[in-house]
Amino acid sequence: MGHGLPEAATMGRLRTAVHTLADLELPPDEIMTHLNDLVVGMAEESYVTCLYALYDSTTRTCSIARAGHPPPALVLPDGTVHFPDLAADPPLGAAEPPFETVELHLPEGSLLVFYTDGLVESSKREIDQGMADLAHLLRTAHEDGTAADLEHLCDTLTQGLLPGDHPAADDAALLVARLHALTDDRMASWPLLDDPRAAGQARRHVREQLSAWGLDDLAPTTELLASELVGNVVRHAKGPVRLRLLRGSELTCEVFDGSLTMPRIRRATDTDEGGRGLQLITALSQRWGTRYTTTGKCIWTEQPLTCPSLSVKDTSPDTDADALGLMFPTPDGFDFDYDGDLDALSFVDPDPDPDPEGDGGPGR
Repeated sequence: MGHGLPEAATMGRLRTAVHTLADLELPPDEIMTHLNDLVVGMAEESYVTCLYALYDSTTRTCSIARAGHPPPALVLPDGTVHFPDLAADPPLGAAEPPFETVELHLPEGSLLVFYTDGLVESSKREIDQGMADLAHLLRTAHEDGTAADLEHLCDTLTQGLLPGDHPAADDAALLVARLHALTDDRMASWPLLDDPRAAGQARRHVREQLSAWGLDDLAPTTELLASELVGNVVRHAKGPVRLRLLRGSELTCEVFDGSLTMPRIRRATDTDEGGRGLQLITALSQRWGTRYTTTGKCIWTEQPLTCPSLSVKDTSPDTDADALGLMFPTPDGFDFDYDGDLDALSFVDPDPDPDPEGDGGPGR
């Protein structure tokens, strides 16, 4: 809160912190708590208003927490505009955690309009009047079709609320987001057994679903990813186990379990029998991560729906074979053929030594 170079530096630090915390996929109230601790720990006395929103396109639920910030405007598909009733926690630096989170179930195509108080409040206009003016402009934009183009809508709102003959005394920022949910035909979910057979189940579900979506080229890689994720759950976590595939702008593979223990990537030496699973996940996926759920955790991977001709991470069977070499190292590397069918691989020595003791007798 305030103007000048120190305030700009503070906002830069907080922006970096928000990006880092968001990548950890923490819930909004926990992110606000960490940000509050950061502001309190600054040498100078600082107060920061903040609003954090997290939208789940699979459930159409938006979770919002705020600290001293004006509430967002919500525009429903029928043009109705209202401001959600959110808990008004004090600004960061003066707040006392925990922060309250409000969950909103939002219809497909709704608009969420975020703004700073500089957009709706001035020396000549109270904030309540400014929010009423914002709601009026949003309703008008919906009626005349302006809201169909978000860039044009932002121009309309700023011109209506910040006229040139009344320069703003405070900084003004505006962000408009149109919400899109994943439809049922783009999601698939299955419960899995809580034993080693679950990996085979997962591979079969992946093959069948990707074939139905016309994404057969992604099946070999996704089978490997799902098999490794499920295998880790069976070995290191606990049930119930569930697999979910999401087809959005990327292909997302998610595995849910009942454990709160998060996986950690580590470097395995040549003699280690394990520890290469997350290296495999990193090699085959565009990115991956974990998040806590109400019943445990979720581990997820993302892959591009199309494989560009020049890509850092190729998803061809040859690359799958290279990634498998991380799991099954031999003195000569990965030295057996892999045609993309993981279930067809044999992990049994094809020519066992009939006399391992070297005494002419039968082996044990």
